[in-house]
Amino acid sequence: MNQYTEEEIAAIYRVIRERRDMRHFVPQPVDAGVLTRLLEAAHMAPSVGLMQPWRFVRITDTALRYELHRMVEAERVATAKALGEREEDFLRLKVEGILDCGELLVAALMDGRERHIFGRRTLPEMDLASVSCAIQNMWLAARAEGLGMGWVSLFDPAKLAELLQMPTGAKPVAILCLGHVTEFYPAPMLELNGWTKRSSLQDMVFQNTWENTKSPL
Repeated sequence: MNQYTEEEIAAIYRVIRERRDMRHFVPQPVDAGVLTRLLEAAHMAPSVGLMQPWRFVRITDTALRYELHRMVEAERVATAKALGEREEDFLRLKVEGILDCGELLVAALMDGRERHIFGRRTLPEMDLASVSCAIQNMWLAARAEGLGMGWVSLFDPAKLAELLQMPTGAKPVAILCLGHVTEFYPAPMLELNGWTKRSSLQDMVFQNTWENTKSPL
């Protein structure tokens, strides 16, 4: 039998259900062994053609952490202006925990990705999909370990790549805030704050053709 026990299955679905994009952290160090396990979980992710395009930069320099925070803050203001009538609503949201989290990581696409053709000839963006799988692995593992994680995407990729001295062709895709939390949000924070709400699964699953919703769900 390849199936896990009922308890193990329930635990897997629970961690998926309770994962949250966290913004509020307790400034407490993350155990080195736990961090290693989380990075190993990320590294076990599937990747197109087994290209393993993920790279992680651990930010341990305090001055560099503050520089990342300034970069995100600049983009937060620019995003707010671009949102027009929702500017004030957006500015009230907490969008990152960079200065509070115990560990700060930058997830990036490696350079030289053009060499990898397997699975990318018609879908070159599959390298990004692979990195996203690695991030999700880490996210779920962090939740199982009782740690919160937040994905921050408010930054200029070119400027962040330059700041971190990335080689030409490499591209940062996420600033990951990782650390201890006092509690996990009972629902996605953006839903709790009235920004938006989760769509119905029935609206997302089609049968045979686009928007044919005659599905057994």
